[in-house]
Amino acid sequence: MILARSRLQNWYTENKRDLPWRSEPTPYHICLSEIILQQTRVAQGMDYYLRFVDAFPTVYLLASAEEDQILKLWQGLGYYNRARNLHAAAKQVVKMHGGIFPDQYQGLLELKGVGPYTAAAIASIAYQLPHAAVDGNVIRVIARLHGIETPVDQGPTLKDIQGLADAFLSKELPGDHNQAMMELGAMICTPRKPNCVACPLRPECKAQKLGLIEVIPVKSKKVKRRSRYFHYLIVNDGEKTAIQQRNEKDIWAGLYEFPLIETAVDESLTDEEIKAHFGLDRINVIRVNPAAKHVLSHQDIHTRFYHVALSLDQVANCKLVTFEELHTFALPRLIDRYLENNSPIDGKKRH
Repeated sequence: MILARSRLQNWYTENKRDLPWRSEPTPYHICLSEIILQQTRVAQGMDYYLRFVDAFPTVYLLASAEEDQILKLWQGLGYYNRARNLHAAAKQVVKMHGGIFPDQYQGLLELKGVGPYTAAAIASIAYQLPHAAVDGNVIRVIARLHGIETPVDQGPTLKDIQGLADAFLSKELPGDHNQAMMELGAMICTPRKPNCVACPLRPECKAQKLGLIEVIPVKSKKVKRRSRYFHYLIVNDGEKTAIQQRNEKDIWAGLYEFPLIETAVDESLTDEEIKAHFGLDRINVIRVNPAAKHVLSHQDIHTRFYHVALSLDQVANCKLVTFEELHTFALPRLIDRYLENNSPIDGKKRH
């Protein structure tokens, strides 16, 4: 594998992307980039990374920030627990380590939201410690390289892949090696139609030799999707509207939204249902906008927006804000997108 490592390193040196955290490979920047890029492509995560570095250039500033400020910067990126974990980890680093990230793998694992992959990435890239970082890209590279036909989403196979990645790791340049493996998976050994001709590991690749490139990696689990039906009630008195904060045990925890009625079926609410929600005898529904679907990783959210003219002193358990203030709160992407295209006052399409 010595020649394979050498070819991989040469390929990476010549082809690596110019990414900002590579020019500043501090533990803080590596941690920030890795947590942002979990479940996220580099092209999508880049702007978020730059935003966070601009707002919080040090771990101290991130640790002292308000959670709402962090969630607002994270808005649209999804998997909001990552943002909370990032905040919690920053607080740990400041409180328990004097603002300096642990320089050992086990110490990094103790940080909130930092698992084996992220700890290995920080340890190897920032501190040059010999720990193989195995993410989805690396799993795919290793599985094809060794012709692994057992499901990669099962514990025993993942353990084998980690062992193979550890054995292949360059002990002299562990940071560059890990980044090269991740880069290879992102740019060459892609899930579909990989560019095998340009791959530096092609001579050793068993999947290539056996004609299994399109088959490997094998997965056994099929994610069961769930449909949910959200009905948002946008109430206003001409100047202000009502919003509420979502529960911590559901999607978008901590984000703000309009008063919500969730139903079991995909049907518009009746006036009676809206009146019952507010405990009122009369109500004036100005407009009901057509249903729209918002796709999450495991859920399909079917949403309708109802614009209701109502005195806001009749709305309980909500925060009252002006329409100008509305965009200062962290909102789910589906609400933000709706407001980009529709007036928050009457729901009419913007011109």
